[in-house]
Amino acid sequence: MHAVLQEVTDAIRARSVESRKIYLNRMQRTRDELPPRRKLSCGNLAHGFAACGETDKQTIRLMQSANLGIVTAFNDMLSAHQPLQYYPEQIKEVARSVGSSAQVAGGVPAMCDGVTQGQAGMELSLFSRDVIAMSTAISLSHNLFDGVLCLGVCDKIVPGMMIGALQFGHLPAGFIPAGPMPSGIPNKEKAAVRQKYAAGEATKEELLTAESDSYHSPGTCTFYGTANSNQVLMEMLGVQLPGASFVNPEDPLRSALTQETVTRVIAAADVDGAHLPLSAMVKEESIVNALVALLATGGSTNHTLHLLAMAQAAGIHLIWEDFDKLARIVPLLLRVYPNGEADVNAFQRAGGMAFLVRELRSAGLLNEDVDSLMGHGLDPFELAPTLNENGKLQWLPARKESLLPDVLRPISQPFDKESGIRLLQGNLGVGVIKTSAVQKQHRKVTAPCVVFNDQDEMVAALKTGQYERDFIAVVRFQGPKANGMPELHQLTPHLGVIQDKGFQVALLTDGRMSGASGKVPAAIHMSPEALDGGPLARLKTGDIIALDADEGTVTVQLSAQEMSMRTATLPNISLEAAQLQSTLGRSLFDCFRQNSSSAKTGASVF
Repeated sequence: MHAVLQEVTDAIRARSVESRKIYLNRMQRTRDELPPRRKLSCGNLAHGFAACGETDKQTIRLMQSANLGIVTAFNDMLSAHQPLQYYPEQIKEVARSVGSSAQVAGGVPAMCDGVTQGQAGMELSLFSRDVIAMSTAISLSHNLFDGVLCLGVCDKIVPGMMIGALQFGHLPAGFIPAGPMPSGIPNKEKAAVRQKYAAGEATKEELLTAESDSYHSPGTCTFYGTANSNQVLMEMLGVQLPGASFVNPEDPLRSALTQETVTRVIAAADVDGAHLPLSAMVKEESIVNALVALLATGGSTNHTLHLLAMAQAAGIHLIWEDFDKLARIVPLLLRVYPNGEADVNAFQRAGGMAFLVRELRSAGLLNEDVDSLMGHGLDPFELAPTLNENGKLQWLPARKESLLPDVLRPISQPFDKESGIRLLQGNLGVGVIKTSAVQKQHRKVTAPCVVFNDQDEMVAALKTGQYERDFIAVVRFQGPKANGMPELHQLTPHLGVIQDKGFQVALLTDGRMSGASGKVPAAIHMSPEALDGGPLARLKTGDIIALDADEGTVTVQLSAQEMSMRTATLPNISLEAAQLQSTLGRSLFDCFRQNSSSAKTGASVF
């Protein structure tokens, strides 16, 4: 094992001793004191299976085999989730075939960040994760279930489901995705049209056509954003079958993997013998493995929030410094948009997760002492699923060579010796930056700042053409307490146009940039946030800011005395004005904003 990997794993374990002990004790007490179904009264049970067919009723009431609870995020609006409509019936059939049963325990909300990007609804996005966690807990609260199956894919949905499922960590759990849509127009072409539109060189109709040709069918969006980063993490945490993430919805292999997941969760829920609970799979070692895979693939910056929150739900204290230490030793092995031109379908064709895991293991960059739905250790993670000539699921060793070396590389020939997420520190606070898509000449920017208090103000200003020069855009009051920490992804095309004209530009914000963080350097998640009196609230247009992603620093060229003498600028919104604002449901989330932790600790209300 690599010495730094061992050091980070040991450090996480040491700082988590008490919280992890408390969590595991709670899970054991829950299993001992509230075993599924066995403490329910006859009336409770009768209500629980009243709508089932006779076969399922008998199976559930005998309590001799597993009853699985399905938590689904199906809706028609998310392309990634639309295929999930048909999964529950398939799951029930598989469960019946082995003498068990399954019920839809509940549904969770699932919003699409692609729909709400740049819109008011995006202010609900981050906190939807915590709502989903609570919805998952409500779904499972009936205590009818010996195991859990979570059907979800996208940005906040999978982390929320995991946080909720970990409250039932005394049970085994499996996650089942729908897979990516087939490739549409090349991502580079889509990005080019976006920039042309931002520059006034393309019509709205041309932009809509490009977007529609990119997001064109059921399945997950094919760029490597948070949704697909989720899939990598779930595999490495052991709750999703190896190689299951990037199989297209219509591929027969997709159905075979769903069936296999059901049988393995039932086996893990063996009520009389073997038992592998979720709490045993999500532990310090597997959390570190998930983080390593995220870094090696140039994954989403949103997981500097979500992975912290998921770990916390399991009693594990993960911090940004862990990301930074591992980023220095984990090489970048994948180039998928926005870190390259290819998509996740190309990643799968090149060799996929089995190839990635084998390469990371060869360098001692993964913990071996882990448990998954496939058993103990990492050997199964080097196997790729496929169908044999009879249509049966089989597992084959990883490819010896990448079929697409411009997309996926061996550990001996990485795209970069260090991976893509860095910690930033300085007199402006603490934040993170994603460097895997940023060319080296753009990773250091020193320039006057231009201060904006919201993204619409910035977009309007850039459209005037007054900012074709070196500058760092500061967009503040975008943290979780200010407005729910929306993604500011719509800013990338506008700044990209200026960067392409030869100017040095960057973004500095207490907001988020999404899994699609691209070629413009963006110092994000700055903590403490401006609304909490963070340093960003004291900045003035014209202040010189130095951003150095390689060194991990972000500073304003002002003395500590001058900064302390400045009065923080805070939004001045009267109660009357707030009451007249349009909401789109935002007013219901006031309590979340008031009680959220900082971005540095996961931006959670728990």
